[in-house]
Amino acid sequence: MRFIQYSVITIVVLVLAFAVFLYKGEIPAAVVDAKYTNAASQFFTMDNGARVHYRDQGNPSGPAVVLVHGSNASLHTWEPWVPLLGEDYRIITMDLPAHGLTGATPDQDYGSAAQLNTVDALVELLGVDNFTLGGNSMGGGVTWQYTLAHPNKVNAMILVDASGLPQFWAQMLAEQAAASADGEKKAAPLAFKLLGQPWFRAISKYLDPYWLTKQGVESAYNHSPMVTDELIDRYYELALREGAREATLSRFAGPRPVRAPVDASLLTQPTLILWGREDSLISVDIAHKFDAALPDSTLVIYDNVGHMPMEEIPAQSATDALAFLQTLTPTALTTPATDE
Repeated sequence: MRFIQYSVITIVVLVLAFAVFLYKGEIPAAVVDAKYTNAASQFFTMDNGARVHYRDQGNPSGPAVVLVHGSNASLHTWEPWVPLLGEDYRIITMDLPAHGLTGATPDQDYGSAAQLNTVDALVELLGVDNFTLGGNSMGGGVTWQYTLAHPNKVNAMILVDASGLPQFWAQMLAEQAAASADGEKKAAPLAFKLLGQPWFRAISKYLDPYWLTKQGVESAYNHSPMVTDELIDRYYELALREGAREATLSRFAGPRPVRAPVDASLLTQPTLILWGREDSLISVDIAHKFDAALPDSTLVIYDNVGHMPMEEIPAQSATDALAFLQTLTPTALTTPATDE
């Protein structure tokens, strides 16, 4: 009997400790929005009721460059490029559903189709018929998927440590397993692995995500000196924005469809591939696979850089992006690469 009493007391103490030290509530959306909007921030409402945060910056008369952020990130990742490209180009960015200040959507649809629809709704709203489309990580996947779906709108692509074509993944996973067995695999952000586990998703909406956020940011940014408390707070506070955790959990709990191989020869648009050699999330091997598969590509690999070149080395990566954009002929900037 005494053992049972002690066991009950121990459980109660552990629950209380969990509640006191590990629980973290949401931050009101208005508080987060006030901190992470600026004078360029705008919002529009899609047909499904989603309120989308976007920015339309740079030269309004210049060729349009639309940039898409990666998983668990936000449009803020592209801000270092805006002053560097914005003198000559119109820079359009947005927060995808379940991310940033767009956050949760009424229909709770966070799949790839919803991402593509968000990009398309924004360019339609802004009256942008032809543009260069770029993306980092998951946003890179959005980039090539959107280009396949709307080849008449995308004149060129910029893939920054981008999610690969479906046929790349089986080989990459085998290579990662071999590297892990040899002890060579870099420490990737732990949150992505944990969010793939049902047991963790069941409790994570109650947990304080600070330390997972910190580890994830440091890993993704290759422990760059530019990883500051301010940067970690941005990811942390956006993750705690009202409704964001539920949306993130829904996104990771969704089915992972098996995609058929993509005919890369259809992606005829000139493409710039930028990659950090020390990327712990998406191996630099994927960069070489893109370069080999795409008909018209230019590959730039940065030593000692991780998953986020546009923030880790903004001047160099933006300079390379600018040089690429300047190689595009006026015709390529104003007419479709192929018919849809």
